[in-house]
Amino acid sequence: MTTSSMPAEMTPLRRWLLLVAVSAGVLLITLDNTILYTALPTLTAELGATASESLWILNAYPLVMCGLLLGAGTLGDRYGHRRLFLIGLVLFGAASLVAAFAPGVTVLIAARALLAVGAACMMPATLALIRIGFDDVRQRNVAIGVWGSISVVGAALGPIVGGLLLEHFWWGSVFLINVPVVLGALVLTPWVAPQARPDRSTSWDALSSLYAMVALTGAVFAIKEATGPDPSWPLLAVTAASAVAGAWLFVRRQRELDDPVLDFAVFRNQAFSAGFLAAACSMFVIGGVQLVTTQRFQLVEGYTPLQSGLLVAALAAGSLLTSLAGGATLHVLGLRTLITGGFTLGTLGMTLAALGATSHLGLLVTGLVLTGAGMGAAMSVASTAIIGNVPARQAGMASSVEEVSYEFGNLLAVAILGSLATLVYTLTVQLPSGAPAGAADSMSQAVTVAPGDPAVLAAAGAAYDTAFVTVLAIITAVVAVCAVATGWLLRHYGPGTPASAYESNH
Repeated sequence: MTTSSMPAEMTPLRRWLLLVAVSAGVLLITLDNTILYTALPTLTAELGATASESLWILNAYPLVMCGLLLGAGTLGDRYGHRRLFLIGLVLFGAASLVAAFAPGVTVLIAARALLAVGAACMMPATLALIRIGFDDVRQRNVAIGVWGSISVVGAALGPIVGGLLLEHFWWGSVFLINVPVVLGALVLTPWVAPQARPDRSTSWDALSSLYAMVALTGAVFAIKEATGPDPSWPLLAVTAASAVAGAWLFVRRQRELDDPVLDFAVFRNQAFSAGFLAAACSMFVIGGVQLVTTQRFQLVEGYTPLQSGLLVAALAAGSLLTSLAGGATLHVLGLRTLITGGFTLGTLGMTLAALGATSHLGLLVTGLVLTGAGMGAAMSVASTAIIGNVPARQAGMASSVEEVSYEFGNLLAVAILGSLATLVYTLTVQLPSGAPAGAADSMSQAVTVAPGDPAVLAAAGAAYDTAFVTVLAIITAVVAVCAVATGWLLRHYGPGTPASAYESNH
């Protein structure tokens, strides 16, 4: 982007209304990442989905989005971020209607994939439009802080919204709720979004997106197979090889292109790399905690979807203040204080949550609040660390990298932690004699095949509690490692230091 791409008519009012418009898109995308966590037991029962199909209902969205995001950012640089944002809104609204009235699992998974296409168009454009529309670095940091808070709070509120809708409506309402938000954003965006000058010198490389999709799909299949109760080693070898081959081809392709969809040179900037790690780790934590906590309290404790959603709302409560304050205080506190300090606080919070996971609800909730506060602080400035350390002409690519980090973190949480919970359950469950065979496969199957058998449900619940505590302990270790890693990367970004190498759009 050049200086001339900054429209003269971008008044302060239009800038902040632009933030409202792109925040609506971010809210849709992040809600759809987690809104199914509380709805999944209902979807599984009403659509007759298997445990594997249930995970694919969740995984189709982040998997497709990760594969397309880098290319979408380049398309935004070439054709205009406002245009791509509007296209994404239309696709997202149409896919929401298909998902809401899906007659079966296959159509629902396909609709989730189409939702991801719309989200992949929208998400890089949201940050790129902020990067272009807010020329003043202080205002931009505040705007990105708000954007980050929407990301955190939207992801954290997903289970609550899903639970609330299921209390009063059918499962399709968790998708139908997207439509009025899409319509509102479609009306507002053409009026407030800057019409930046497209850079026709950039081009979209379809092979790059294909290779990325092969790598991610292979990795997800390999994870699921490796953590299954009876893994097929030949299939595991094939899927793992596909993941490695796809990744190798992607990296080689980027080195061959004059205008790569991912310029690996940007990772030489340590603040950029720390921002990428912070965004991925934060979503891994939030997504993982929400997934296993909502499942555990619905399946073991008998909570309603709304009750389990309100429980994990402790993450949103903790994150609200720190995510809003992060961007406003970044110029004083610096990246290291907010990101590394956030992960340090998150480590404490996850330790408390793991200790109180199955025996002390108050300790669990306290841990979730502290974890949310830590992740909110880290995520509020991770985006600034990423898009503020590339030139404006690479705003689309940087925004795509930032979004890939979020979606990759969420994808790993569902693929690894969801599969790991099932694996620990199958390895530790000790069912009474005569129990239905399906009860040994997963906690949800035990509830389905033996709903009135207290002995079977007690044994299944004990095994799932073991899985729950194990997953929380792993998340705690991941947060601690991220605290150490970001502390080293940001050792030169303490209080009072600039967070961005590019302070303006000039």
